[in-house]
Amino acid sequence: MKKTSTRLADGRELIYYDLRDDRVRDAVDRRPLERTVTTSEVRRDPLLGDSVAIASHRQGRTYHPPADECPLCPSQGERLSEIPDSSYDVVVFENRFPSLAGDSGRCEVVCFTSDHNASFADLTEEQARLVLDAWTDRTSELSHLPSVEQVFCFENRGAEIGVTLGHPHGQIYAYPFTTPRTALMLRQAAQHKEATGGGNLFDAVLERELADERVVLASEHWVAFVPYAAHWPYEVHLYPRRRVPDLLGLDEDARSEFPQVYLELLKRFDRIFGEGDSPTPYIAAWHQAPFGALEEFDGVVRDDFALHLELFTIRRTSGKLKFLAGSESGMSVFINDVPPERAAERLREVASS
Repeated sequence: MKKTSTRLADGRELIYYDLRDDRVRDAVDRRPLERTVTTSEVRRDPLLGDSVAIASHRQGRTYHPPADECPLCPSQGERLSEIPDSSYDVVVFENRFPSLAGDSGRCEVVCFTSDHNASFADLTEEQARLVLDAWTDRTSELSHLPSVEQVFCFENRGAEIGVTLGHPHGQIYAYPFTTPRTALMLRQAAQHKEATGGGNLFDAVLERELADERVVLASEHWVAFVPYAAHWPYEVHLYPRRRVPDLLGLDEDARSEFPQVYLELLKRFDRIFGEGDSPTPYIAAWHQAPFGALEEFDGVVRDDFALHLELFTIRRTSGKLKFLAGSESGMSVFINDVPPERAAERLREVASS
């Protein structure tokens, strides 16, 4: 992997990740952009104890542009985009309309490929490995920023999810706090550790799932399963067999095998509802241990956390979505219409031939 860092016309950082070491990235952003002005502010909810990012400048962000005006495609001639070069393998750049900025963290965009009509599932294993390396590199770099406590790499895919740019891409949020979902996991891990005299909650979960009927696929270094209490109709958790706290902890064997396993999972997701349906909308979310202090979690340390990816769709059956209505949105109590055992069975049925 070759990494080349440059600056866009308004001062934002852009980084090329190339498969070939001889690629030269010296294209200049020719757009007449002014410096980006953001108004991101993090406010803490006194009742729930969680945080909300207030980012009014995002109202003006790009919204469903036609394909020939996509800001994530390479620049061609006088059609100038966020990527100055005429081609790329993987690109990461600071979001022009960030939810978090400055002392409130940082937001980045990850473009998986220059092919506008592709998806992550269409990548080669070599390309998918490059994305993994980019995620890992950005996790390392962002973790050293003084305002950052947790790094979150994720992909929103599909208009049903709320994606406003059709180009295959994901995002990275660098939060100035430990997110509420991670805090819940850490508290559960602390309770388990105390109750079992030092046992690890994530290890116990993985051991239980390996012994049950919800495993979707298992390889030498990775295990994918539908969790016992899945929140979403089709939800898969992907764990490395060797527990590590973050992407930086993965060894070369796990890194080498990841593309094959993950691409297979994504292809199965696209086959769940049959060939006649549109591509399955999904969210793919990497859960990593926070880089900040963990004193509030009663004896839990970073190495107690287990890196894992959660992949889920909001589609519950062909042509129908799972809406977060009263119970889910009002009380955070999910109601799942698809038994996890049936979801796992279905995902095994649609395996590649």
